[in-house]
Amino acid sequence: MAKTATRGRRKAPARGKSKARSSGGGLLPWAVIGIAAIGGIVAHDHWKSIQPMLARQSAPITRETAEPKPLVRKDVPPKQVALAAPMPKAVSPVPQSQPLPPAAIPTPMIQPIKAVPSPASLAVSETGRVAFGYCGQGAHINCVGDGGVFWYKGEKIVIADMASPVVDQARCDGERRVAFAAKSRLLALLNAGPFTMNAAGKTESSGAPRVVSRDGRSFGAQLINEGLARKPGAAGSAWCA
Repeated sequence: MAKTATRGRRKAPARGKSKARSSGGGLLPWAVIGIAAIGGIVAHDHWKSIQPMLARQSAPITRETAEPKPLVRKDVPPKQVALAAPMPKAVSPVPQSQPLPPAAIPTPMIQPIKAVPSPASLAVSETGRVAFGYCGQGAHINCVGDGGVFWYKGEKIVIADMASPVVDQARCDGERRVAFAAKSRLLALLNAGPFTMNAAGKTESSGAPRVVSRDGRSFGAQLINEGLARKPGAAGSAWCA
């Protein structure tokens, strides 16, 4: 009897809790309805200001709902998209350069070799000092041929400022004697010491014309003063009386 009484006492509060829960569960829907009614009244009063905001928020929602997204299947591998290979650019053909002609090789100009005259004929003034003799049958090197002709180092010299008789061409004995005297006198003058020869014209086959002098005195003038020669162009008959 005592156990049943205690059990009855313990279950009484449990019933009270279930009533409270059932009463609380019945008030919640009414509270939600009240809040919704109040919200509807407020929205109705401020509809003009709320409508643009709802329009902005509903636009992306409608777009998302209007455009369904394709379903992606995990078991299907993604399609491989072949990339288009870039087309090679057309390369314009490079014009082949024409072969250049070989450069001209400069050739040195060949100047003609001029004949060099002998030193005696080229020099304006020349000083000589050698031993002279009479010319004979052999080579004429340094010798006297006649009163107005001699050879100096193998070159025939003709005294230009005088004319004397030639032994082989004498027309009389007197002219022949004068020719021998002029020849002997010229040999003595040439062997007396250094002398100077000045060119008096171009060298020809007859010899090189020279004015021969010593200390400024011409050999030709001395022979003329001594009567052994005459001036060029004068008559020579005076030696044959």
